[in-house]
Formats: sequence, structure tokens, C-alpha cells
Amino acid sequence: MTEPSDTSMTSDTGSTVTPNPWQQLSEHTDARIGLGRAGGSLPTAPHLAFQLAHAQARDAVHLPLDTEEMMSTLESRFESVVRLHSQASDRSEYLRHPDLGRQLSDESLEQLSAMNIEQCDLSITVVDGLSARAIHEHAAMLLDHLIPAFESRGWSVGPVALVEQGRVAIGDPMGEALGARMGLVLIGERPGLSSPDSLGVYFTWKPQSGRRDSERNCISNIRPRGQSFEAASRLVLYLLDEASRRELSGVELKDDSVVDSELGDGSQGNFLLPRDQAS
Repeated sequence: MTEPSDTSMTSDTGSTVTPNPWQQLSEHTDARIGLGRAGGSLPTAPHLAFQLAHAQARDAVHLPLDTEEMMSTLESRFESVVRLHSQASDRSEYLRHPDLGRQLSDESLEQLSAMNIEQCDLSITVVDGLSARAIHEHAAMLLDHLIPAFESRGWSVGPVALVEQGRVAIGDPMGEALGARMGLVLIGERPGLSSPDSLGVYFTWKPQSGRRDSERNCISNIRPRGQSFEAASRLVLYLLDEASRRELSGVELKDDSVVDSELGDGSQGNFLLPRDQAS
């Protein structure tokens, strides 16, 4: 599908398009705001852009993980990497039976057992989830920020596990098999209509099978047009430091860190207001 060459309202013909006064705010977000209208419908350009975004989101869900390429990338960066698989045999079964994506295959458990790792501070699991594209494009770069920081804290890090057809909870049997104090899962998030490449990170204190989702912390929308690698890394490290100190995660572990606002300190005016009222 070809991307529209111009998604602005001026690409539509003549005066049939009614501009929306909120359109100027679209430069600050990928969200579909201020699109205007043509009669009772969307103008042509935003309508085509919507169809393109929907196709990209659908493609992201079905795109297979390029395991060979990812293993090569991870092995070139990190000392110990292992390739594992969930109990879902293929993408079709993964989508129809979510429970299978939460469990490691018997062969994968045997692989971990054969590594003879009785205990580590942190297990790291990289999972395709619902967007292999997010893993292809962002997982290694985020780990480049995180792993040196883990090592500088003196934490022992288990092998980086690349898991095919996995969901968030697959980090639990992974961490359990390695005797990990903390479990980190990098996963491709369910694609939105403007974010087919969004990476999520889930953290669990003492991961083990049967953990509830309320016992995890999530950092979402990690990508160049979302939350930056640097900001996400700061938040991951804050949560892990606090978890190590308090020995918990999930709803009991709040984010009380001071995160720099990317909206500035207000000296440049308020971007939510029309330009002539912003300052």
C-alpha cells in the first residue's frame, strides 16, 4: 500500500474541506486530532492515512520474528544469549491460544536446566509479543543502555533469552528456571493505529509461574516517536533499584522518580493553547 504523499487538509480539493481549529496540535502527536471534515466524513487524505496505519498495525501482528537476524544481533552485543520457544507452535496457535504463549516449551526448559544457572540477580527475556517489528528495531538498542548499568551495580545477569511466540508472563518460568531475584521482559506491544513499532518493558520481583499482572510494573511506548531509550532506561533502573531495596513490584511499587518533562518548563508558552494565546 502506498503512503499518501500529503496528509494535510490542503491536499484535498477546494472548499469542500472544513478545517478543524485543533489541527495545529497535530504537530505534537501521532494521534489523529484536528482532521477536519468534508461534509459528514473525513477528508480524503486523513482517510487514506487511517487505512495505511490500519494495514501497518495488522502487518505488525502477523510479521514473523526474524530469529536468525535477532540472534546474530544479540550475540554480537552480549556475552550469553539463548534462543527459546513458547508452547505455541506457530503464529496462528499463538493468536488463538494466549495461554500457550505464557509457557516455555519442554525443550526450552531443558535448555535452561542444562545451563546449570542456580541463581542470578536478573533474568532478561526478549519476546516478539504482538509486534516483532518493535523487537527488530528497538530491543537491542534498549539493552545497550540497560545492561552496562546492571553490571555497574554488580548484579549478575542471566543469559539474554530470545523467545518466539511469547507473551509477557513467559518471563515468569524463565526467571524461575534461573532462580532470578528480578525478571525483565522486553516485548512488542499490541500495535496502535500510529504505533506499530512500540516496545514495552515489564518488570517482576521474584518471577515465578502464577504471578498476577498486578505484581508487575510496565513501561510502555518505547520508540523514537514515543518514550526515548534514555528516559525508559532511567525509569527501569529506578524501579529495579527501588525493588531491590523494598523487595516488591507491581501496584505496591509506585513511580516516584522525577522525570524530565519533554514539554519544557512553560517558558515557551503552553502548546495546548492557540498560538496567539500561548505566551
